Amino acid sequence: MAVARLHHRPAEPAELLIRGAYVLDPRSDLDDPHDILIRGGRVAELGAPGTLQPPPSGDVLQAIGKHAFPGFVDPHVHLRTPGEEYKEDLQTGTRAAAAGGFCAVIAMPNTKPVVDEAAVLRSLTDLARRDAEVPTGFLAAITRGLDGQELTEMAELRDAGALGFTDDGKPVTSAGMLRKALQYQRLAGGLLALHEEDPSLSRDGAMHEGAVSARLGLAGIPSLSESTMVMRDAALARYEDARVHFQHLSCEESVQALQQARQAGARVSAEVCPHHLTLTEDIVRTLDSRFKMNPPLRSESDRLALVQALKDGVIDCIATDHAPHARHEKEVPFEEAPMGTTGLETAFAALYTELVLAGELELPVIVERMSAGAAVYELPVPRIAPGEPANLCLVDLEASFEVGAGGYFSRSENCCYHGRTLRGRVLLTIAAGTVAYRGRLLAKAPALA
Repeated sequence: MAVARLHHRPAEPAELLIRGAYVLDPRSDLDDPHDILIRGGRVAELGAPGTLQPPPSGDVLQAIGKHAFPGFVDPHVHLRTPGEEYKEDLQTGTRAAAAGGFCAVIAMPNTKPVVDEAAVLRSLTDLARRDAEVPTGFLAAITRGLDGQELTEMAELRDAGALGFTDDGKPVTSAGMLRKALQYQRLAGGLLALHEEDPSLSRDGAMHEGAVSARLGLAGIPSLSESTMVMRDAALARYEDARVHFQHLSCEESVQALQQARQAGARVSAEVCPHHLTLTEDIVRTLDSRFKMNPPLRSESDRLALVQALKDGVIDCIATDHAPHARHEKEVPFEEAPMGTTGLETAFAALYTELVLAGELELPVIVERMSAGAAVYELPVPRIAPGEPANLCLVDLEASFEVGAGGYFSRSENCCYHGRTLRGRVLLTIAAGTVAYRGRLLAKAPALA
């Protein structure tokens, strides 16, 4: 029997007609206005605007002038459950995801306790079936306690539902240990996702090592702390004919290493975060701890290299690395603050505002890459097509909003876009055939006679 890999609380399947939305789905070759009829939680029919009849007992939503996209999939979030629910939990984190247009998320295992045993994983999947607003998958740890010394029982964890394995938050510093994990992976299945950092180079750094860190007098984290590990681990993956995924790449040298590895035949993929695509080290001059994350914000040349790599498909997908922290943890001197920013509620709007409107990327690229994380973990990729499960979001590209002005769905507010005005507000999210989020600004339309 197949093991379930995504979990969420049950809800009534959507019965809904979305009238006149501009449907953009690169995978389904859709780029024009349509009515979208949803019955029993599936896309029943697409038709010319104004031609489809609503379901007998469902809503009709007026969507002329709005855009419908396949639901986004975030392959890298921190939901802080178990152990740090004062920062976030499954309900608040997945509610934030739904408000950001995400129809599925994948949670990291660096919790308290670490997800390094099947019993912990099973308790999480049970909790997700009770509380998660959108389908949620879980990665388990590569090593026990994330300490890099002993492999977890990967086969048992995989049988218990793990989508893959990562020590995210920490790298697997020992090449020998990672090689064993890659060999075990062939038996257990699942993907190895790697946080690439050489601690002997990053040490106690608080930001990117460069001109700004020198002026501020802050310890820096050099780019080669990341890129040298990407090169090493790509070589190991190629040698073992293993499949690995590089998490939150941040610098030009890592892009070059990734590209070279692929050209050499390594089976590798990678993700990039909105903050690394849109912000640079210059903003750290403010010493606002919302801009402290790992890997750090780097130079403008790094940012441009990441944007180009995403455009060219060298980087496969976008991930938020949503990392909530309590206010008292972030409201300390920059050097003392924990790493991380939230991102689920702002990811699309930030990318649309800073990259699409600025002319750096085309909208279809953003839309496609924001759901491509599903394919990385061999999950079904959302599509707007008849017969497909309804996984989509409705967005008003003209609507502007100030980030944080009305509060956050997340329990935490350490968002690096806090106070910025962004365009592209999510109005509706349908995940796994159910309405996971509906904004107050979304109006019902009169039914056709």
